[in-house]
Amino acid sequence: MQFGIFTVGDVTADPTTGRTPTENERIKAMVAIALKAEEVGLDVFATGEHHNPPFVPSSPTTMLGYIAARTEKLLLSTSTTLITTNDPVKIAEDFAMLQHLADGRVDVMMGRGNTGPVYPWFGKDIRQGVELALENYNLLHRLWREEYVDWQGRFRTPLQGFQSTPRPLDDVPPFVWHGSIRTPEIAEQAAFYGDGFFANNIFWPKEHFMRLIGLYRQRFEHYGHGRADQAIVGLGGQAFIRKNSQDAVAEFRPYFDNAPVYGHGPSLEDFTEQTPLTVGSPQQVIDRYASMRDYFGDYQRQLFLMDHAGLPLKTVLEQLDILGEEVVPVLRKELAVNRPASVPDAPTHAARVAEARAAEAAVDGSDGSTAIEKEDTHV
Repeated sequence: MQFGIFTVGDVTADPTTGRTPTENERIKAMVAIALKAEEVGLDVFATGEHHNPPFVPSSPTTMLGYIAARTEKLLLSTSTTLITTNDPVKIAEDFAMLQHLADGRVDVMMGRGNTGPVYPWFGKDIRQGVELALENYNLLHRLWREEYVDWQGRFRTPLQGFQSTPRPLDDVPPFVWHGSIRTPEIAEQAAFYGDGFFANNIFWPKEHFMRLIGLYRQRFEHYGHGRADQAIVGLGGQAFIRKNSQDAVAEFRPYFDNAPVYGHGPSLEDFTEQTPLTVGSPQQVIDRYASMRDYFGDYQRQLFLMDHAGLPLKTVLEQLDILGEEVVPVLRKELAVNRPASVPDAPTHAARVAEARAAEAAVDGSDGSTAIEKEDTHV
């Protein structure tokens, strides 16, 4: 089970002081948060991709490459890579390069984003969003697995004998998550390729995501990648933690009430009741997230949003101390209890390389014969 954090990189005024950080301060804060995540024993740092204010992470691979050079174990990911408006060729090359620089500590989450105007900014039509996601990923999948690609589609110029460079590290592409909050076609896409499905369930009730994840698991089995309970699932989360729950609520309320995404909407109490947002003591967060598998089954990755809505860096770093030292160690133990041995671990590059080599060895012997042919010679 992997635990980590994701950031949307918003530049938001602190409602308690009125001060807005500069873009430079916010970018440097995101780096500091990633370094803190590794320090406190978290597994993953993920960043979104946005091309409009008040967000700053327009170039995720640039940031992740910098963080890779300053960390040793942290797995680096995106929480959205815009498969609709980015060129699949550039995605293939950027993330393969990052793979090499980070020694494999890289995966990627494909998504369509939540900003409609981004489509015309990059010459695309939002009405073709799902079709773009499906076609572009099909090309990306091939670019990482075929040395030379001939390809023709609807949304970009054809390719003839094209070779993406560099090739994926160890000939094993980054693991791909398909992120969605509402679209069954994306769950179907993830299942078709045997990729992971990430349900960022931070805004809607669990019943909606139970249906979406259930569909993904069912279709994962249908396509022959394993049983439904062996599908690779990730979940989003949100928490604000203090030793005393009343202190947590009092401190977080002004940030919630003025947040760009959900401020001036539902009350904090209504939102925490209907979504995974948990504002309270470490034990309250543990209890809430230990129950997630009761609804979604055993899953592989849990990410938390901890640094949004104008929370100052000092507060976010304090939150990560609590998360890493008091919450995640207990969750690791509780979510391991009665976890079936057949449920796969979260994917890592080393494990996927070993799996690929084992598959190759099962097909081909060192002399070019298949493993079955070799066995037959000894009968």
